[in-house]
Amino acid sequence: MADSESTNGPPPFEDAFSGEDVEQRIYGTILQTREPATASAITERVDCDPKTARKYLDWFADLGIVTRHDGHPATYERNDAYFEWRRINQLAADHSVEELQVRVRELTTRITDYEAVYDAGTPAAVDAVAVAEGSDERTIDDVYSDLGDWETAREERERYERARQQRTGAEGEQASG
Repeated sequence: MADSESTNGPPPFEDAFSGEDVEQRIYGTILQTREPATASAITERVDCDPKTARKYLDWFADLGIVTRHDGHPATYERNDAYFEWRRINQLAADHSVEELQVRVRELTTRITDYEAVYDAGTPAAVDAVAVAEGSDERTIDDVYSDLGDWETAREERERYERARQQRTGAEGEQASG
């Protein structure tokens, strides 16, 4: 069998969910969709019956996974807030308060270091081109890499802090209950 015909490894991106059942293919399509899409558009991508697509899309809307926009026709889009909420809940479930606090401290140190290096409060306040042109040590790619890492650290710290607060609140409720 030629390498291109091999069944090992992930499927091609275009057919990433082709082996799954219809529910999984619709879910996967929603995850990949960046703009609101009609049930018909999703039906075409998933290759399923339109009634089946609507049934699952409405169910995903009830669960909060997608947002349904009424209109003619109705459109559906991924609900990023749902996935953020889910990530925070998972962090709170997987880590103790102490572990979450340690991670918040580590991320805060990393953020503070970037603030000092770039003499700015946020990555958006940094002129990457000017910094790179004024540096003998940093290329523009280095600066953009730092800015991306800095922004990621800020977002991750927010998630870990929210998980810590959630976990602290849950443990406080258990202690008083």
